[in-house]
Amino acid sequence: MTAFDYFATAFVTLLVVVDPFGLAPIFLGATLAFAGRSRTGIAARAALFAFLFLGGAALFGARLLVALGISLPAFRIAGGLLLFSIASEMVLGLRLARDAHSAEVALQEDNPDDPAAFPLAFPLMAGPGAITATLLLAGRAEGDLELLLLLLGAIGAVCAICFAVCLLAARIETALGVSGGQVAAKMLGVLLSALAVQYVIDGVRTLFAE
Repeated sequence: MTAFDYFATAFVTLLVVVDPFGLAPIFLGATLAFAGRSRTGIAARAALFAFLFLGGAALFGARLLVALGISLPAFRIAGGLLLFSIASEMVLGLRLARDAHSAEVALQEDNPDDPAAFPLAFPLMAGPGAITATLLLAGRAEGDLELLLLLLGAIGAVCAICFAVCLLAARIETALGVSGGQVAAKMLGVLLSALAVQYVIDGVRTLFAE
């Protein structure tokens, strides 16, 4: 796999898992009580926190797996199954509703004054699915510094898109509408399901090759 292929795979995988465009209506709801400049600051902090969460997973996740005694093939299989379940929710139209409900509950009960870290950065931008995908991609890098830097670049690019989407949330929600957002989520879900199956195949193949 070339460096460009790795970057493209990492970027597309994270873009599909995070689904930045699905954040638009949730961001608007979470920042309803904030003025324009405050919303910009919240969006910037949320994107930064998400980058730090996912960047930490990329750099130190492999060590954590080793410390826990989890082999990379086993994690690829488990991670692929988790991503497939997320893809199924996207195709069935369940993910957006679930994320919106989780954000609403978090705002009411946990941190109503600043939603940047929670629930926007975690779990919406850097949730379990995104962290799992990052760990799987870091495993593919196999300690190669250049590939890890490319992975960090892909994470940064996706977080930057999340920031841009938050800034343009009102326009995006108007342009896509409810139906447009659902169609986009379903298409991304189909793509993610294929990526998830590939991770499971890679894990099984590596497991039997050992």
